[in-house]
Amino acid sequence: MGTGQNQAQRQALGAFGEAAAARYLLDHGMVLVDHNWRCAAGEIDLVLRDGKTLVFCEVKTRRSASFGSPFEAVTPAKAARIRRLGAMWMECHDVHAVEVRLDMVGIICPRLGTPQIDHVPGVG
Repeated sequence: MGTGQNQAQRQALGAFGEAAAARYLLDHGMVLVDHNWRCAAGEIDLVLRDGKTLVFCEVKTRRSASFGSPFEAVTPAKAARIRRLGAMWMECHDVHAVEVRLDMVGIICPRLGTPQIDHVPGVG
């Protein structure tokens, strides 16, 4: 019974975090190219351009850091998977970017108060 509600709350928090991350990155000069791109191998949260650089961005949103920072969720294996998904995205969209980067946005979104957004370019 509670599991379905918890899943819905996690999905809503994740959607909020991805929208907040996109706004933050757009406010800092990036251009949104795609979001929530899915294929059989997985999903890319955000695809952006930062000047001439194509950026694949993973967004992790948490209510607090009590179980670890959002950045801890991106292991080397997860970063490698996102790089593979990025290559698949470029192939599917016939994009041949010279410069490609993997970024991470971590968001702590307490139930009360302002979300804390941290952007780390060039992870993994």
